[in-house]
Amino acid sequence: MTQRPERADALRNREAVLAAADALFASSSSPHGVSMDDIATAAGVGKGTLFRRFGDRAGLIGAVIASRLEPLKRDVLEARDTTGSAPRQRVLDLLDASLRFKIENRNLMSAAEDAGISSPYRAGHYGWWHEMLRAELGCVPTVHDPDFTAHALLAALRADLVAHLIDERKMTPEGLRSSLAAYVDNALGGGRERPGTQD
Repeated sequence: MTQRPERADALRNREAVLAAADALFASSSSPHGVSMDDIATAAGVGKGTLFRRFGDRAGLIGAVIASRLEPLKRDVLEARDTTGSAPRQRVLDLLDASLRFKIENRNLMSAAEDAGISSPYRAGHYGWWHEMLRAELGCVPTVHDPDFTAHALLAALRADLVAHLIDERKMTPEGLRSSLAAYVDNALGGGRERPGTQD
């Protein structure tokens, strides 16, 4: 059965809701400070529309994240295909892109973790980052288990940790990105031979 195209008014409502939610989370001082009522009011739709369209708060937050990630995913894929950089640098670039997204959207991402979107490891966006990272780590000679290493490195980018370091510990975004780069360099062996690997 052919799926009917979305009505123009329904599409406009969806875009209005996503834009309103995105703006409210960006301007809120806390991920808990944005309610479904707030989003409905800002979007100019009834609260029932939100629940019919997105199911619940978790579904709405997931849709906003997916919308925000689409241009970043395109940029990441384009950079991977055109820069010709070494796998080690591509790992650093991937993690830096993810961290910058978390910093810029930390209330939204923290709200996703708080909203009970099952396990963060089952979220679609997590699966995408993990697969991209695992593939690049598989090309780095010092990495023995790319799958686990991808999970371990992404754990350092949890939204609640990013929000804690930026908002409570007052790290600057530049300082956090620099610390992440140093951590990743160390985790990957710093480009040096491991002790005892030479004949």
